Amino acid sequence: MGIMDKITGAFDQNKDKVADAVDQHADKIEEGVEKAGDFVDEKTGGKYADKVDEGQEKVKDALDGLDGQKDDFGQA
Repeated sequence: MGIMDKITGAFDQNKDKVADAVDQHADKIEEGVEKAGDFVDEKTGGKYADKVDEGQEKVKDALDGLDGQKDDFGQA
């Protein structure tokens, strides 16, 4: 068993726990992702704002899709 198999196995074992945490704390996670993006924008003078925004959306989409539903982020 290689290192990637171990990493994949560990992720698969904890995927449900992570999905539950995302469901319970989506608002705080989204706030953290937004703050991180704002920090990068501030440090780079907004030079990469479009890429930062794209990255933020990818992070939220990946976390939101862990449970097979797109229902955690972007909710009013």
